[in-house]
Amino acid sequence: MAKEERELYTFTKSKELFARATEVIPWGIYGHMSPTLQVPGAFPYYTATAKGCRYTDVDGNEFIDYMCAYGPMILGYNYAPVEEAAAAQQAAANCTNHPAPVMVELAEFLVDLIPVADWAFFAKNGGDVTTYSLLVARAHTGRKKVIMVNKHYHGVAPWCTSLGHGGITPEDHLNMLYVEWNDLEGFEALVKKHRGEIAAFIAQPYHHITYGKQELPAEGYWQGIEKICKEEGIVLILDDVRTGFRLHLGGSNEYFGFKPDLICFCKAIANGHPISACVGRKELMNAASKVLYTGSFWMSAAPMAAALATLKTLKETNGVEKIKRAGTMLMEGLEELGAQYGLEIETSGTPGLPFMHFKDDPDYFLQQTFCAEVTRRGSFFHPHHNWFISTAHEDKDIQETLNHVEAALKAIKNKM
Repeated sequence: MAKEERELYTFTKSKELFARATEVIPWGIYGHMSPTLQVPGAFPYYTATAKGCRYTDVDGNEFIDYMCAYGPMILGYNYAPVEEAAAAQQAAANCTNHPAPVMVELAEFLVDLIPVADWAFFAKNGGDVTTYSLLVARAHTGRKKVIMVNKHYHGVAPWCTSLGHGGITPEDHLNMLYVEWNDLEGFEALVKKHRGEIAAFIAQPYHHITYGKQELPAEGYWQGIEKICKEEGIVLILDDVRTGFRLHLGGSNEYFGFKPDLICFCKAIANGHPISACVGRKELMNAASKVLYTGSFWMSAAPMAAALATLKTLKETNGVEKIKRAGTMLMEGLEELGAQYGLEIETSGTPGLPFMHFKDDPDYFLQQTFCAEVTRRGSFFHPHHNWFISTAHEDKDIQETLNHVEAALKAIKNKM
């Protein structure tokens, strides 16, 4: 045991760099990458290099990555065809007075790829396009109110950030209505109560919150939502920012069998290059044309070239099926090892975005300890956020990770 403990990763340089950061950067590392959302001192804070499904931190520790940059990496870090396409476009022109032809090519590709899409709009972050989708829905319907699911994350704009966070006021939520996930009856009742006032319903394709088990849609849930929205003239918006292109290349709605009016994409669309997209039905294109919404770098051409290369690669290599296979191997392996060591593990979500929890761990203390032990052995597991799988995760990577899992479970059992 002593030999194994000496081999566990340490994070001295990460901690030193973070101490410097706190002097000049709010929180040191802010937002969803903050160390306060993991187990302080038990995880790396800064990346030095990355390739494929692995990255190395500033202390020289290598990790098999199951967060994939919190979703953007889908083909592997520094995937050559994507980087070459972006570099070629960058060398020609990136951010100029006008968009490049690749903007049209990317829009055409998305319209061909995604069954519900008749047009595409580009921005930078997922929150850009979720907010844009609300503006389009309001312009289209002439209504103000929007229904969203409790605890679903749609970005950090005031309308979707809960009270208690700095700068958010009750007035920011004035036209927001809330319903629980999978509560079709509750949704129908809310629509009846505010009939003629609701512009849109926005939701993720399934429930993947932090600090909680993932929940798939109940049978008939999305079909019921779609039916009510059509009858009541409500714009149905799918926030596919996190899940997009890992469940189905045509949008996660194709995986679950329904047709939204607008779909918001980001994260995996360009394998780490900064771009997001909103696609929609032809009937909403006129309203979309009336919305004034833009940014200094939204028409940068290099990320569009990266997006086009990423999507073409996923299509040509059947990337979704490869992701599904790797994720299934990981989820099944976790459950088998948990049973073997008497620490019952339950996996949830989909293979492309798996998560796990211990059945007898209501406060997530065991989860935090376990993920820290696995990470210190060389596989990055986040204790509270859903994970991500990429096409770069091979069988050998999953098996190596399951070896780390087994060692972590042994260590935990020895301490109990």
